[in-house]
Amino acid sequence: MDYVILGRELVRALRGRRSQAALSRRLGFKTNVLYTWESGRCSPPIGEFLRFATKVGVSLEHAVRDFYRAQPEWWSSECAEPRHLAFRLLNDQRRQVPLVQLVRATGFSRFALRRWFADEAEPRLFEFLNVLDACSRRLLDFLATLVDPSSLPSVRDNWHALSLARHAAYQSPWSHAVLRVLETQDYKSLASHQQGWIAKRLGISAAEETECLDLLDRSRQISLSQGRWQPVDRSAVDLRAGHAAAKALAAWWVNTAAVRAKSSPGMFAYNVCGVAERDLDRIQTLQVDFLKQVRAVVAESEPVERVALVAVQIFALDEP
Repeated sequence: MDYVILGRELVRALRGRRSQAALSRRLGFKTNVLYTWESGRCSPPIGEFLRFATKVGVSLEHAVRDFYRAQPEWWSSECAEPRHLAFRLLNDQRRQVPLVQLVRATGFSRFALRRWFADEAEPRLFEFLNVLDACSRRLLDFLATLVDPSSLPSVRDNWHALSLARHAAYQSPWSHAVLRVLETQDYKSLASHQQGWIAKRLGISAAEETECLDLLDRSRQISLSQGRWQPVDRSAVDLRAGHAAAKALAAWWVNTAAVRAKSSPGMFAYNVCGVAERDLDRIQTLQVDFLKQVRAVVAESEPVERVALVAVQIFALDEP
């Protein structure tokens, strides 16, 4: 992906039909800075770009909430300052991604990356987009908080594929597990794809296997190569709760865990307890931290040998 071109398209989409010169003056510039941004003569510092976004009607607070599906714990009044928001967002999305991995993914030096993460220097728009993509693999979701990604020519096809991938997950939840099976060493060692092999591995029907593979293929998450299906490396498909379909999907997997609890040798535990309201919030925070640690372990786990369901849930049983 060419992040320089993407940055130019993003500025142009946010400007819309407004005059470059008039909007430049609104930003406080004496020259037509929008022309230089859109023509590629220069890329704005990320703070300046986010300030420009607010001038054309973007609420940074709403954008962050849409990206996270909730108000993140680190949000504060300081985050209303565009440069500070960019700094917090990059650091939060980086989590435990090693610096050497980001160097390989972005092409930027350790020195530059360290300065950006320490807020000692400000990345330009295309640099910010590149690093955010490498840290989170959810760049398209971030763009969607600012503009309609289908209006950006360089990512239009990828956004369409991501939308299809989300639809596949909601329409056929087992497709996500089928995708994970394709990553296992056992499947990779097959001479060619064997119909029904995945179904037997997951304990689903052959018809479900066929439906899942068809959905994954149509949503461009897999491709057939040398007789076997292989996952296609694309943007992360974020399915966190935040709307009815996502909540229904979460409930489906919780129910699947309950069914498997009766026959599988996995670990299952529960605790019905009475707690103070503040401690219920503390327990939820602990679960969020646990899931972050799980994701970090998964990201570094090689080779892939098993497909696991980690189901974590907590909710109040009573109504106050």
